Amino acid sequence: MPVGLVTSWDEVPLFDSEQSEADFWADTQVDLRLMESATVGATEQTESVTITLRMDPRMLARIKRLARERFLNYQSMIKQWLSERMEKELKDR
Repeated sequence: MPVGLVTSWDEVPLFDSEQSEADFWADTQVDLRLMESATVGATEQTESVTITLRMDPRMLARIKRLARERFLNYQSMIKQWLSERMEKELKDR
């Protein structure tokens, strides 16, 4: 039975090996709300608006590397981070 619960994608560590990743997921599960928010994000693509965001190229390279290590698209990961932060801000009001 999994003992850990991931409530934010930031809680998933960067793994040194496939074995360490397998060990982590053997004792960990993803919170259903986090999975649902990922699904909601996919359905909202038809209603999305394109924006331009300027950022330091080194920061973007680091974000892309993190996303690659998590097998995610970097734009989707950024949207997930923004969504999580927005929810936190609204909850902390």
